Amino acid sequence: MMLTLQSIEAGYGAVQVLRGLTFEVRPGEVLCLMGRNGAGKTTALRAIMGQVPVTAGSVVLDGTPVNTLPAHEVPKQGIGYVPQGRRLFGELTVAENIEIGLMTRGRDARVRERVLSIFPRLRERLDQMSRTLSGGEQQMLAIARALCLEPKVLLLDEPTEGLQPSMIALIRDTVVALKATGVTTVLVEQRVDAALSVADRIAFVTGGRVAETVPTAGLTTTSPQFATYVGV
Repeated sequence: MMLTLQSIEAGYGAVQVLRGLTFEVRPGEVLCLMGRNGAGKTTALRAIMGQVPVTAGSVVLDGTPVNTLPAHEVPKQGIGYVPQGRRLFGELTVAENIEIGLMTRGRDARVRERVLSIFPRLRERLDQMSRTLSGGEQQMLAIARALCLEPKVLLLDEPTEGLQPSMIALIRDTVVALKATGVTTVLVEQRVDAALSVADRIAFVTGGRVAETVPTAGLTTTSPQFATYVGV
């Protein structure tokens, strides 16, 4: 197994959010976490990254526990994270944001070149302040920065949120292309059509745990799980 979360308990202060959350992601797989707001999807990603303390259970990457590491060490293990809202360094240029990604695991110009070949639009905007980019371009940059780690696992939190259809298609194509290179992806996504178009399996999260995991091949937009767990 590539990434395994086993019986994770986590939350914020006295508020427990994750209650025995368990799932696994296989090498080169896209697993989508779906559920209502407050179900624990973002908290699950933050727990993997060490940003929320795991009080019980384990997060294991390629046989190595990562939930015992300080948060700044987790990306060095090869886990890239694109948080909801992108969290770019707005006053820095596109090139500088990419450079920060490269520094995390000591990657070089070869990796930078490969990342820019995935997002040619960023190459045209290297000297531009990242806060002046469009929403879709900012999302590209956030993903590009994470890819500078040469991650084994990529965590994407609502990457299509607020984007126009052409940008959503581009993000979707990028995830599919990354999968072909062997990158494992955990995707939080509210759009059923987007999830069905990229994910291999969908894990439905409710009340801080995974209620059901279903291969997307057996799902359609009218499958009952979406009404039960997502509310669409």
